[in-house]
Amino acid sequence: MKIVTTIARLLLGLMFTVFGLNGFFMFLKTPPMSGYPAQFMTVIFATHFAYVIFAAQLVGGLLLLINRFVPLGLTILAGVLVNILAYHVFIAHGDYLMPLVTTALWFIVFARVSSAFKGVFSATGTN
Repeated sequence: MKIVTTIARLLLGLMFTVFGLNGFFMFLKTPPMSGYPAQFMTVIFATHFAYVIFAAQLVGGLLLLINRFVPLGLTILAGVLVNILAYHVFIAHGDYLMPLVTTALWFIVFARVSSAFKGVFSATGTN
């Protein structure tokens, strides 16, 4: 199971690092969009909010790749992943394969470091 977790962590880290860097350097070609997805992306880029998203992807991905502060990297990427899933469900309406695979990889890595999150899932506060 450790090998599967390591592969999932590296794939997830590589994905988010590459796409985070792409947000700053635009080395991957973006397919043409129309309708609500195009409007949404226009607003995200026009307001420069995209840089916050790309920075979060880059930091989270790098933390997973270097295998340091993995729970922090997963926490950062969880917010990004929720937004990616919401985008595909509510705005883009389709192409669910990559977001679902990415979410599955996230949960595989999360299962390995879940003990770091035990306080978050506690029903009572600490005294």
